[in-house]
Amino acid sequence: MSQDEVVSQTFRALIESADRKFARVRDLPLYGHRSQNQHYFQKVFKAYMRLWKYQQENRAKLVASGLNRWEIGEIASRIGQLYFNQYMRTSEARFIVEAYVFYEAILSRKYFEGAKVKQLGVRFKELRFYARFLLVSLILNRTEMVKFLVDRFRDLVDDCNANFRETNFKEWKIVVQEIVRFTKVDTAFAYIRPLRYCAMFDSHAASLPYVARFHAKKVLKFKDAILTSYHRNEVKFAELTLDTYRMLQCLEWEPTGSFYQKRPVLPNDHSGASIDHSGTSGVIDINFVADMTDPSLPPNPRKAVLYRPSATHLLAVIATVCEELPPESIMLLYLSSSGKAGHSNVPQGEHSGGSRKSSSSKIVSRISQKQNSSIPEYHVNGKKESSDCYENYLWLGPRGNGDRNNLYPGDILPFTRRPLFLIVDSDISHAFKVIHGAEKGETAALLLSPLRPAFKDPSSADTTQYGSQFTFFLTAPLQAFCQMVGISSSDANVDIYNDAESILSTSFSEWEVLLCTSTSLDLVWAQVLSDPFLRRVILR
Repeated sequence: MSQDEVVSQTFRALIESADRKFARVRDLPLYGHRSQNQHYFQKVFKAYMRLWKYQQENRAKLVASGLNRWEIGEIASRIGQLYFNQYMRTSEARFIVEAYVFYEAILSRKYFEGAKVKQLGVRFKELRFYARFLLVSLILNRTEMVKFLVDRFRDLVDDCNANFRETNFKEWKIVVQEIVRFTKVDTAFAYIRPLRYCAMFDSHAASLPYVARFHAKKVLKFKDAILTSYHRNEVKFAELTLDTYRMLQCLEWEPTGSFYQKRPVLPNDHSGASIDHSGTSGVIDINFVADMTDPSLPPNPRKAVLYRPSATHLLAVIATVCEELPPESIMLLYLSSSGKAGHSNVPQGEHSGGSRKSSSSKIVSRISQKQNSSIPEYHVNGKKESSDCYENYLWLGPRGNGDRNNLYPGDILPFTRRPLFLIVDSDISHAFKVIHGAEKGETAALLLSPLRPAFKDPSSADTTQYGSQFTFFLTAPLQAFCQMVGISSSDANVDIYNDAESILSTSFSEWEVLLCTSTSLDLVWAQVLSDPFLRRVILR
């Protein structure tokens, strides 16, 4: 056996070993069991580190034995996917930065573009690469790159459809429609300031001394969040809805550093000359221990982003996160969904988006409300648990699946044994008021949306088109206000917009002082006021 054959066989064996480990990590849940998951991640990462180094050192021999450029791209794409999955598990910014670096290098070096048109399997790999790179670029707010990728992605789908007529690319066309719709909504109001927490915008000089001196009798640390939203035909891309996308960024620090400065999207070399890729990669360089985040920033809270979970799945995730929640810590649970209101605690006139009731139904509803005092109450640990807790529910997924997608306020009660910060954005949000006073151990902090949005233009009230208004106010209050009064980004005067931003910032600063100096602030709010993320949400 020649040396070239030995090199080729060793390379293939390393690929098989790395792929087996990758499949194991890919199928692990994105929440809980952190030490075990970290162990698996390190093993698969070492496998790919070994594989990547081997192909770098033996690139010439591998190319001579038939190695295709798209195979190198596939390895790099797997590493990028590995980094992104680890970001979704840990919320550490350095992982998604590494994913972006790998994906950008694949794009600039055109690893997939050299493949023959007839290779359908390679085309699917390229499609998946673009979809994943788009998701990473969206989360990192690389607007110019997103625009560039959308155009390339659309062209690629059209090209595949033209060259492989016997293959159905309907699903990929839907993916293109999703990203076009997502970017259209997301760029309708230009984010002059980041959604992430930025000291330049979110730390107010006038109130900073009051925040620094503030200390409650009990202080909780914000460590974990669970985010989920479901609205029929809502704006989404992949498994990230517009609402969870906004909340995810709102609960992270805005990074600094040269990487986040604007850079050219296209490669610098436009001469058309061939580039030697046989040497060691300068951009694609695996460095697991490299700290690419701002060392002055604390770690981001961990976030479990769930897409259309069943009620039992959501409750299982909440239970896992609660079980692993460190002492003196609080969990944030964000729910954005439509729902069905019962008869017990919300007058019919307050509902929005619900089905219309006949006159007879309204009469029955009024009778039921009058009989509310006779509804039995269940006593657990000396506290009352009214059946009101199980009258109303959120839809976590499509209707018609029985109760598997129904989440009741009472379902949350067992988890109030640990500190809970609950945000409900729904047309039946007030149904969750029944949690107050029925907690099992810790008083829950409840932020409940209005039952219906308020817009100058009623056509803007469609959640499926613009996302939930309450969530928009929590994450980008000035843009949400502009949307509410019917001002688009093209209509807004920059000077007036900056003045409005200044007024809003001053208001937040004054409210911050009021909260920090209040002698009657309830402990449920005081104990989380020291956390910058939760304080910002409370102020908004």
